[in-house]
Amino acid sequence: MITFTALALFIQLIVTFWHAVSVTARPSSYAVWAADSAIKRGQGNGLDASGKAIVSYEHGELQWGLRLLFERTGNQSYFNYIRQGADNIVFPNGTVHGSYKLSDFSLDPIRTGPTFLYLLKETGDAKYRTAADTFRDQLDGHPRWLDGIYMGEVFYAQYTLDFDASNTTAWHDIANQFNLMFTNTLQNATTPNSTGLLYHGYDFSHKATWASSDRGHSPEVWDRALGWYFMALVDVLEITANAPSSLPSSTLAAISDLKVTLQNILATLTPRLIQAADPQSGVWWLVLTQPGRTKNYFESSGAAMYIYSLLRAVRLGYVNDEDGSILRAARKAFTYMTSNWVIENVDGTMSWINTVQVGSLDTTGDFNYYVGVPTDFNDLKGLAAFLLASIEYEYL
Repeated sequence: MITFTALALFIQLIVTFWHAVSVTARPSSYAVWAADSAIKRGQGNGLDASGKAIVSYEHGELQWGLRLLFERTGNQSYFNYIRQGADNIVFPNGTVHGSYKLSDFSLDPIRTGPTFLYLLKETGDAKYRTAADTFRDQLDGHPRWLDGIYMGEVFYAQYTLDFDASNTTAWHDIANQFNLMFTNTLQNATTPNSTGLLYHGYDFSHKATWASSDRGHSPEVWDRALGWYFMALVDVLEITANAPSSLPSSTLAAISDLKVTLQNILATLTPRLIQAADPQSGVWWLVLTQPGRTKNYFESSGAAMYIYSLLRAVRLGYVNDEDGSILRAARKAFTYMTSNWVIENVDGTMSWINTVQVGSLDTTGDFNYYVGVPTDFNDLKGLAAFLLASIEYEYL
């Protein structure tokens, strides 16, 4: 006869067993885990939370990661999800969904452009070329951008390589965008709390309320703005590496100049970024210019972007790591990231925390503004960056 106590114990053992199964069933790859979790939640598929089509840079960022993961694993489901997301925002005639308006002159939607170019190459479907042309046309009339380097330049470089590779002017324009941002927002060594990194942005007219009197830059170094810039550096460098040697000599010279520009910037900023990491945790503060200040905190999306950029730059030979300091810094940060910002769910998925919702220069751009913005749970900007960081980490 089974007693109540014995039955209760038996049930508890079953519950414990199934919980253990659910925990151990998760993928051993953090990259796969992040991708599968995002897909299961329906994130990054060209639709917003209410199921309406949306042209979103966050979706483009995730799709970039899914492409890299598909190329590494051969898992067709990742490619299918990328295509599904693009088809939700591109009509059969190539028109981009109405949530994108050229007249808005926003660079953010253009981050989905690399997805169009990739799918055009893989499927041959002309609608993706039409959609990509729409984005490229915007760049011709767009005010020079700077604060949207990652959103605009990765697409700009890939489109130029695919369809207009001999356009020397375009290659010079891309280099100019990186150079202008670097020159005008680089923090001087004599500045209090100097990191030697890049301020969030600058206003050429010096009229913004936050613009400094000397160069018009904003007052703080915000981690995610710097993360976008770092990712753009390595992604554009990889694109230029595929330029055909048959191009005119003047064009090859322009592409070479662009490579040198980006590699020099990487060489300058990389040791400073490592130095700016918190010595104990190995990750970075939301406001890098105010380490340890009350209300400041370790922010997850910027850290993931840095890890991706640093590891990719070393792996592809864009920066030298003779003493191993870059890899050590990335490993330490990745360990903190997976220990503190990854949450294991009972359904086998993972969740992601500590990604700040937004960072805007529409207001004061000061410390109190940045720390006053809430963080999001499973924010796709951060989760996609974690996917990218995990892909590079697992190459180690």
